[in-house]
Amino acid sequence: MDFCAIDFETATHEKNSACELGICIVQDSKIVETKTWLIKPPSYPYFSRFNVAVHGILPNDVKDAPTFDEIWYEVQEMMYGTLMIAHNASFDAGVLRGCLDYYGMFTPKLDYLCSIQLAKKSWNYLPKYGLKNLAEHHQIKFNHHRAGADAEVCAKISLLAFEKLFITSNEEISEYMKLKIKKL
Repeated sequence: MDFCAIDFETATHEKNSACELGICIVQDSKIVETKTWLIKPPSYPYFSRFNVAVHGILPNDVKDAPTFDEIWYEVQEMMYGTLMIAHNASFDAGVLRGCLDYYGMFTPKLDYLCSIQLAKKSWNYLPKYGLKNLAEHHQIKFNHHRAGADAEVCAKISLLAFEKLFITSNEEISEYMKLKIKKL
């Protein structure tokens, strides 16, 4: 299976305010690369106190960081032709759309899937399906609410779910999760 898991952290409630992006690339059902970018959001230097309390990223951390449009081509190349998976994918897809719209960039034709939906099909007995809860259930340690770490845990949880569901190819993902796969 080939897919990429992504995660965004945002500076404010605005969908275009990405301040960190993590992407984890899975090829042949193996994690081959995880990359993280700090991003200077359009709101810079303003960051919401609530958002900072969640991820700990401060305006000073991104003062010399590139803007989203400066990293997008590298990100897009890494994601090219693969299914995108995110934990609470509607949020991450919304941030990706918000950033692309803000910079007037073309939205790629991309299918995405939420790993929460995948987890609910795989472990329907769990009381909670947050990333932290799933990581604890599978004894995966990580630095929660940092984009690269969250993306990698999303990829690991997805791989475990596919294994539990006996899904071994992208075609099988499409067939099994057909109604849950969305278009960017």
